[in-house]
Amino acid sequence: MSTASPAAGSNTPMPAAPPPSVSVVVPVFGSGENLRELVSRVQAALSPLVSGLELILVNDGSGRGSWQLIEALTRREPQVRGLDLMRNYGQHNALLAGITRARNSIIVTMDDDLQHPPEELPKLLAAIAEGNDVAYGKPQRREHSPWRNLASRLTKRAVRAALGAEMAERSSAFRMFRAELKEGFAGFRDAQVSIDVLLSWSAERVACVAVDHHPRRQGRSGYNLCKLLTVTLGMVTGYSTLPLRLASGLGVLSATFGLGLLFWLLLQLLSAESQPSGLALIAAMIALFAGLQLFAIGVVGEYLARMHFRTLGKPAFVIRTETGTTAQQEKQDS
Repeated sequence: MSTASPAAGSNTPMPAAPPPSVSVVVPVFGSGENLRELVSRVQAALSPLVSGLELILVNDGSGRGSWQLIEALTRREPQVRGLDLMRNYGQHNALLAGITRARNSIIVTMDDDLQHPPEELPKLLAAIAEGNDVAYGKPQRREHSPWRNLASRLTKRAVRAALGAEMAERSSAFRMFRAELKEGFAGFRDAQVSIDVLLSWSAERVACVAVDHHPRRQGRSGYNLCKLLTVTLGMVTGYSTLPLRLASGLGVLSATFGLGLLFWLLLQLLSAESQPSGLALIAAMIALFAGLQLFAIGVVGEYLARMHFRTLGKPAFVIRTETGTTAQQEKQDS
């Protein structure tokens, strides 16, 4: 007996897509007192909307007190898992550690200081449901000092110019993305990590969602102007060839200038009207070309240093111990 197929143009509704499962990765450094509230608010915001939820708290060298609190949360909350890193590796390295351990279909990254309100997570989830690969939560108003906001904007624009990626301008530490994207950097081995750059290797559809941004509950940000500039330099030299192109361009300009100056000197020598002053001109030329050479050597040296450290195999992170329901099950299975 054959089954008739729905007629063309029928109003038979398409079956609704099943709710996704979500992994929330939180690097912990200096704001451990917020973790209980953070966990409860994330659970309240996402549990009604997802089929599975896990929170991965990564202790990024924040001391034994934070790790003991994470261990207590994992014993009380089955959805919470904990990673204790050997030392402080930095925010993006800690995020990478949690992302590699995430098991659900959608991954969220957010800070531990409650500046990213968990109540805004459904907005990012809706943006992913619309077909986007990555959804960034862009603060409507940042609760930072004017100098910090200016430094952040300049850093993002510099990275965008270097990488040619629109994600650099839209990027935020409040992210949600499909877990399939991490397959694009599964073989990444480098101590210099940028989650946004790694995501840009595979993501095509990127959304920017306006979200609230709350003031920091305790402590202060570790990203001052100097550190932001250092991070920018590391990203530019680590993930682009822009400095090499700039050095090559300066070399071409200096060579053109030198040829033009040589031509002008020859004309002056052939002319009986005036003679160029030799000492001052020679000193200026030496200073100019020596500076350009040192700049180019420095840029090449930066790339050689990165190649050297990559050949050493310096890890992006090392996990001291792991706790939580999943970690216990893995030990039993093994």
